[in-house]
Amino acid sequence: MEQKPPFPPFTHETALQKVQMAEDAWNTKDPVRVSLAYTPDTEWRNRNEFLNGRQAVVDFLTRKWKKELDYRLKKELWAFTGHRIAVRFEYEFHDAKGQWYRAYGNENWEFDDNGLMKKRYASINDVEINPQDRRL
Repeated sequence: MEQKPPFPPFTHETALQKVQMAEDAWNTKDPVRVSLAYTPDTEWRNRNEFLNGRQAVVDFLTRKWKKELDYRLKKELWAFTGHRIAVRFEYEFHDAKGQWYRAYGNENWEFDDNGLMKKRYASINDVEINPQDRRL
């Protein structure tokens, strides 16, 4: 049986650990590695896309990181209870033309008893930034 500690119900310490693990994994830009933190039947909403299953996650992240170049993410714990964690985040990237962006958003996560994320709902807004205004 697949497991991804720490396990719910979360404490402040284990919620912080889970958020840091997610940030670290996403910053690898390795779609397969990232997908292994999710249940095989994971359910996502990312902006206007709805995904189901790990392979859909891998496909989505592969597309994402082909167009979001030099991607760098920072996540912050917002709240937690039981099997759920809410985070706020920002990330920066540039497109193929060299235009830089900063994306701001919130995610709601729900985990199974084995510590795998079964639901991820993300709301995200992008703003154009100048290269000298980068923070990450």
